[in-house]
Amino acid sequence: MMYQDTRLLVLDREAVVTGLAIANKKQLFDIIAEQFAHIYGLDRQQCLDLLSAREDMGSTGFGRGIAIPHARIEGITRPVALFLQLDQSIDYMAVDSEPVDLVWAMLSPANQGALHLRALAHVSRLLRDEALVSQLRGADDGNAIHALLGEKLQRKAA
Repeated sequence: MMYQDTRLLVLDREAVVTGLAIANKKQLFDIIAEQFAHIYGLDRQQCLDLLSAREDMGSTGFGRGIAIPHARIEGITRPVALFLQLDQSIDYMAVDSEPVDLVWAMLSPANQGALHLRALAHVSRLLRDEALVSQLRGADDGNAIHALLGEKLQRKAA
């Protein structure tokens, strides 16, 4: 019997970035697009354009210092993600007006809207866990953050 990966989301270690000194939301989106291009081989400008267009529809600032910028893109078969821990919070125009220091960025296949919504819901549930968020903020390197998130993502999303 062939093993099938049933996880909705996979977060590569390389996709966890810490210690970022970001001045503003524009710079953050530039870095996110650059990372999606570097790690997943996607077109940097296309990533930036799609994430910015989604953000223009309404802030993806989730609240409590967390943002989940996301979009759908051609050329991938499953959701791909980045997790960024910022050195200092930035103004993000979040729903609760709080500045953001934790960012989960996600791109999903363009033609799989239901999958995108399931992945987004899964991330949203993970990041509502106050204990996990506190641990993410307290983690001092990408390995620790990857271990924390990897453990949660091992569980199959509902």
